[in-house]
Amino acid sequence: MPALSIAALFVLTTQGAAAPTGVRQNYDKFEYMIPMRDGVKLYTAVYVPKVQPEAGPILLERTGYSAGPYGPDAYKGGFRGSPELKKNGYIFAYQDVRGKYMSEGEFVNVRPMLKRGQKGIDEATDAYDTVDFLVKNVRKNNGNVGMWGISYPGFYAGAGGVNSHPALKAISPQAPVSNWFVGDDFRHNGALFLQDGFDFLRGFGQPRPAPSPTGGESPFPIERTAGAYDFFLKTGALKNFDPQHLKGRVSFWNELISHDTYDDFWKDRALPDHSTGVKCAVLTVGGWFDAEDMWGALNLYKANEKQNRGIYNALVMGPWYHGMWAGPTGRTFGDLDFGMPTSTWFQERVELPFFEKFLRNQAVDAPNEATVFDTGAYEWKAFREWPPKGLKSTSFFFGEQNSLATEKPKSDGADAYTADPTNPTPYLADPTSNRRTREYMIDDQRFLANRPDVVSYTSPAFTDNTTFAGGITADLWATTTGTDGDFIVKLVDVWPSDATEKSAKGASMANYQQLVRFEVMRGKFRNNLSKPEPFRPGEPTRVKFTLNDWFHTVRKGHRLMVIVQPYMFPLIDRNPNQFLHIQDANDADYISAKVSILRDRKHPSKIDLNILK
Repeated sequence: MPALSIAALFVLTTQGAAAPTGVRQNYDKFEYMIPMRDGVKLYTAVYVPKVQPEAGPILLERTGYSAGPYGPDAYKGGFRGSPELKKNGYIFAYQDVRGKYMSEGEFVNVRPMLKRGQKGIDEATDAYDTVDFLVKNVRKNNGNVGMWGISYPGFYAGAGGVNSHPALKAISPQAPVSNWFVGDDFRHNGALFLQDGFDFLRGFGQPRPAPSPTGGESPFPIERTAGAYDFFLKTGALKNFDPQHLKGRVSFWNELISHDTYDDFWKDRALPDHSTGVKCAVLTVGGWFDAEDMWGALNLYKANEKQNRGIYNALVMGPWYHGMWAGPTGRTFGDLDFGMPTSTWFQERVELPFFEKFLRNQAVDAPNEATVFDTGAYEWKAFREWPPKGLKSTSFFFGEQNSLATEKPKSDGADAYTADPTNPTPYLADPTSNRRTREYMIDDQRFLANRPDVVSYTSPAFTDNTTFAGGITADLWATTTGTDGDFIVKLVDVWPSDATEKSAKGASMANYQQLVRFEVMRGKFRNNLSKPEPFRPGEPTRVKFTLNDWFHTVRKGHRLMVIVQPYMFPLIDRNPNQFLHIQDANDADYISAKVSILRDRKHPSKIDLNILK
């Protein structure tokens, strides 16, 4: 299936997944223009069951991707989630956020949250005013409201919990956009996710001058006859993308690239830092293979745990791509077959009980604090906290002959590669692909075997099943001939040569090098995301950074591999290997650099993992 934009994927999962028949026959639709405290009115569609033996709760989704179809006679094809939600009399409400589709006002991307004592509006006040209106005006509701959403609507669900309305009893931010500089969607540790940002914003980022059922301008076409790799490389320097393609029509693109440090622009938009005053129950959901907002799910959960003590706060992490848990079954993803319908399991055993308990006051157990899927053993586990207790920190050191071992290096050495921005390391095996696949998060890494700009380190075969959980820290020592550079670290599960398992597509998994986790660090931010520092050419320098958590069993006979590389193009923009504002660089400023990964007794490069005992 072709890769989808974040917006298109969300529409698919919300309107096409688990869609029951007969919405028109079973629900009455009401449309409201709900006034906010500043006078702006937001379009809201509410679907109330025709037959309702008792008052039911309201499930609200606030979205920038359309609350349509519009008009009293136009009905959605279905609602996502467990069919039991429909059977149990839930009322479904959908709202266009301000400035999108049929709502009034100005749209602001990840609108900054109000500071304590500050007057005005934000997404939390809009949610508060909406909940207040719904419980007072929607017929036969039981006075309890829940909010949910995936991706951008996950951000709105999370923001809705801030200084919660008393009637808001439960929120479920799912793959929530949480921080667009540190780890979600468009930037990771300052490095720009070029293909995602460009492709998304050339549609979603165009202005909408007035309320419209179409949402404004359609995405303008881009010619990519030779594939995305060729297109982005030929466009050249980052500064070329606006004049050559966007032509000033996408203002947020210019904000995205001009705010190239973790400044107040980004800090004001960081949902986890501002998630305070949450009084309702929270169920945060994410995917271990979510290419967009895995960081958001993990870190919003952790922030609520720290900043809103005493509330019910739980986390679910499944073996899913972005939004996969809202679709049917969830048994397979790419080459992986999990042997069970993971999405259905979640909908019935976690999501449904959560809403039933907190919105319908049913005598059911709330989900466990952490419900997480082991992406190596293919099974669900429950813990009382995340990360779980009983972890043993273990370092795996880079060694000679591309080895990876728990013993420190006994000899000095280094492994060198050239970071060449004119021939950047691809992130896909097929550079002619025009789409950003979602499967790249688990792709077989053997396509990199002959690249001169990649170094790897592999452990001996594990003699027992070994389960890793929680945090991952890459701790590199390097030299470079440049003054900046990106460091991308990948964790790979190497299947044995005699593996008998078949992929979901029927191919052998023997020798498969499955990507399990990766992250990038833009080198100049190695010490502080707000205060970049140049490298001194030739000087050994420590580059230490965290990757997203994982929960993965390396099975007996499998090996663990760590890959270090300078580029994942065109997914991530090219680092010119010079300390400068990349958005101002010219084509000639992109130069090659020789990089050495050190592995000596004084500079032991390693990766720190946690083994679950």
